[in-house]
Amino acid sequence: MKVTEKQNNRIAQMTFASVYPHYVTKVQKKGRTLQELHQVIEWLTGFDEATIQSLIDEKATFATFFERATLHPNASQIKGVICGYRIEEIDFPLTRQCRYLDKLVDELARGRKMEKILRDTV
Repeated sequence: MKVTEKQNNRIAQMTFASVYPHYVTKVQKKGRTLQELHQVIEWLTGFDEATIQSLIDEKATFATFFERATLHPNASQIKGVICGYRIEEIDFPLTRQCRYLDKLVDELARGRKMEKILRDTV
């Protein structure tokens, strides 16, 4: 599946605040904690809990969210299919970064061990 320019623009304009509650619901419904969710977000972006809350309050778009983020050096190790798209084949960097976050949240909700999710070793 090829990601279209229209989809890329839609993702760029979507606010992190509109998606964050869905992340929380997804992980908590599967028995994971808010702290684990924040740990995953921090690993990927470098944002601590206060920064995450600030971005939510600001209603930052995903474009702004990832402009401010410092992506983890091992983020490129996040591979697989999410939302019907193979992450490593997505050309548009912002869409790929959003899918990285989606994939990490999905792995957390599915009960994957934190050390595997965080990909700190090769």
